[in-house]
Formats: sequence, structure tokens, C-alpha cells
Amino acid sequence: MPKFRDFIDGPWRAVPVLGVTQILAWGSLFYPPVLMMPLIAQDRGWSLAFAMAGFSVALLVAGMVAPSVGAAIDRYGGHIVMPAGSLLGALGLVLLVHAAHPALYIAVWVLLGIAIAASLYDPAFATLGRIFGAAARRPITALTLIGGFASTVGWPATQFLLARTDWRVTYLVFAALLAFVAAPLHAFALPRTHAGHKSHADPNAELPSAPLPAKGLPFILVATGFAFYAFVPSGLAAHLLAIFQRQGVDAQTVVLIGALFGPAQVGARVCEMIFARNVHPLDVARIAMSIMLFGFALLAAVGFSVAAAATFAILFGAANGLITITRGAVPLALFGAAGYGRILGRIAKPFQLVQAVAPLVLAFVVERGSDRAALIMVALFTLAALICMVLLKRPR
Repeated sequence: MPKFRDFIDGPWRAVPVLGVTQILAWGSLFYPPVLMMPLIAQDRGWSLAFAMAGFSVALLVAGMVAPSVGAAIDRYGGHIVMPAGSLLGALGLVLLVHAAHPALYIAVWVLLGIAIAASLYDPAFATLGRIFGAAARRPITALTLIGGFASTVGWPATQFLLARTDWRVTYLVFAALLAFVAAPLHAFALPRTHAGHKSHADPNAELPSAPLPAKGLPFILVATGFAFYAFVPSGLAAHLLAIFQRQGVDAQTVVLIGALFGPAQVGARVCEMIFARNVHPLDVARIAMSIMLFGFALLAAVGFSVAAAATFAILFGAANGLITITRGAVPLALFGAAGYGRILGRIAKPFQLVQAVAPLVLAFVVERGSDRAALIMVALFTLAALICMVLLKRPR
């Protein structure tokens, strides 16, 4: 276990620093749109679909620039790249308040897409990889424990501000947090240490096996598997609670069921840290995707009762909590610490692209088909992701 002083003047200081900035970044850039977009559309006289299209554009741009962001972190460090992401995010939110023309509105979301690519989990994982080298799995897990509360903080904070002011002032408050809290923490509090290809940060940590080359079939399976899985949380986050409500669960109960997701994520990550620290992250990913498939099988078997819906939300949260860890840990274990940031960026590219289109695709399926057809589609994406992980072989 790291000593307390390591959190003050050692490499582990990166974990609480990034924990705070991840909550700020997710709570400012990623979670607010679901509450803000109806207000923006109404205020500007646009359709809700057009307003949401801006956020989809941001996710697409984030995926396109992710490899370059990862490579920049490998070369310069997160203390250089991530402050730029925070400042770009702050600038983008300020411009969003004044972007009354549709073309300017989309252009601002392009800028915010770059900020997202340099602010959320992927650059944070790349920063930890640069600091800790091959021993980065434990810091990554610890970071996701803190980051798991981003939605718990982000949505209530957004609703609190909207109840007392309007969407413009709310986004300006978020811009100030990114500029005056997140950016300085990234620039001045992140450690400058570079572990190279060794595990200097934790000499007693078990090193992964000889890494595979980050190319060819193994890399394709990793990138494809996580890209398939990206459809699951993105699509379900946009439609799951509405599906439960249409299937007969009352609105108040649906909200309570949705609240189970965050604690389930954090609980699964705590279990991973305590009980699965010596389990290969590839096996953790397989277990998580199997849990997700079990949830779909449960709904198919017993229907949409309140108990079944609540259980599915817990299983979904637990699986997603584990997958978030493995997105950082699997590439590290399979491909090693050399060029880790760029590797994560290459994996993030298809992940972000699928994440951007999933809500739109699932909306089409719900409209033209049924709720059950939409859930079957998400289950098939989960199964495809699991098949990719099963086909992967750990290096000897």
C-alpha cells in the first residue's frame, strides 16, 4: 500500500488530483447536456435533435483526436496536456453561451470535443501510465473509485444551478471551475515523474507478462471489443429509464432505479481493488461483460418488474464500473507501458465514435421497432464485445 506521504509529495498525489479534476470535467462537459439541451433548444428556437447533435459532434471529434492527445501525454506529460484541455473546455463553455448561430454552435462543440479528449478518463489513464509505468493498474482503479461519483455530483449540481439561475450562468460557473480549479491542479499539482517502462512507483508490484505488440490481431480485438461495448453504456444511458417507464414502472420508481447505477459502479470497483487485484484485467473484462449479459437474460426471463429493473440497473452499474478499469488496465497488461498514451488514444478513437452514434441508432430502433428490439441489439453488442475478449490470448 502507498504511504500517506506518497499522496502529498510522491507519485500517488496524481490520484487525488485527477480524482478532483475528473469530477469537475465529467460534471462540466459530459453530464450536463442531458439537462441543458432542452433549455438550449427552447431558448434558441432549435429542435432538440439539432441541439443534441452538437454533443454528438463533440464525441466524434474527441474520438478523432484521441490518438494525438495520448501521444502528446506520452511525450510531454499530463501536467502539460490536461491543463490545455481544461482551458479549452472553459473557453468552449463560454463561447457556447454566446453561440446563437447554428454554424457557430456546431463549431463550439468541435472545440469542446478536443477538450473532452484531453480531460476525461483516457488522458487521465495515460497520465497515470506515464507516472507509474507498468504499475499503473492500482492507481487507475483508485482513480475510478473517485471518478465514479462524477454523475452523483454532476447532475445534482447542474439541477441545483438551473433551479436558481439559467443554463447560461450554469455553464459560466462550470467554465470558471475548469479554468480556475481544474487547470491549475493539472498544471501545478500533477507529479512530473516519468516511470519509463519500469515500475518505479511500486517496486513490489507484480509486473505484467512480456507485452504483445500493439498491432495486428491482438490490438484489433482489444479496440473492437471495447468499441462494441461502447454502444452499451451510451445507448442505455440515453434510453434505459424511458424503456422501463414505457414498460409499466412508474416515473418516481424509475428515478430511484437510475440512482442505483452510480453506487453499483463504485461498489464493483471497490471489490476489484480488494478481491481481484491479482486477477488479470482481461479476465475482469470477461467477467464484467458476462455480468451484463446475465442482466439482459434476467429481463428476458422475468420481464420488467420493479425488482428485475432494479437488479438490472445494479448489474449494469457493476459491469460498467469494471469495464472502465479494464479500458486502462487491459492495454497496459497486454501491450506494456511503452507508448501507453498513444495506445489508449488509438483504442479510444473507435470507442468514442460508437459512443457518439449509439443513442441515435437506438432511438431509431425504438421508434421503428420496439423496446425489446433495442435491448436485444444492446445485448448483441455486449456479446460481440465478450467474444473479442475471449478470443484474446494473454502473453506468455
